[in-house]
Amino acid sequence: MSGVLLYARSRAVPRALAVLAAAAVLTLGTAAGTGSGGAPDRLLPLVTVTPLLAAAVTGASLHSASDELDRTAVRPWWPLRLAQLLGLTAVAAVLLPVAVPGDAPAVLRNLLGCTGLVAASAVLLGARLSWLPACGYVGAVSLASDGVRGRAVTVWAWPTQAGDVTAAWVAAGCLCVLGTALYVTRGARPEGPRG
Repeated sequence: MSGVLLYARSRAVPRALAVLAAAAVLTLGTAAGTGSGGAPDRLLPLVTVTPLLAAAVTGASLHSASDELDRTAVRPWWPLRLAQLLGLTAVAAVLLPVAVPGDAPAVLRNLLGCTGLVAASAVLLGARLSWLPACGYVGAVSLASDGVRGRAVTVWAWPTQAGDVTAAWVAAGCLCVLGTALYVTRGARPEGPRG
């Protein structure tokens, strides 16, 4: 048990949990302040940005300060990586739909998709930059999908779709599974000076 606690502290998991809770409280206040009564068009920024923020917090916690030790450890790291990623995602999945009352399924779907993007980016770019591709993608899709119609838009513009769109769920779910599998098997890309 002390090994798990040491792992959590080395990955700043307590800090990530505190930031997720603070983000949920701030989002709840913002949603209440919109006076939208849950109108989907007024809540779209919260439905897309809040899960992106939660995924970015999770991605930042994937950083390892001891890459060399991780690579030479006797025990495999994948169970701890999986527990960390799923645990933080589960906490966000409980907090965020309560904070954004309008379209809880869309918030959940966007959280899963953004978490998959961030996890894959941690493997490719490193944990500290893992938020960047997800932020760029969600921002670009939010701008590009306005007024676009068609079947394909429900797949590539999954962050902006309503919570009951099956194709958007499939796209986000595939990203989540692929990103999680990639991170769990490979770990975050080592960061720091190259000698």
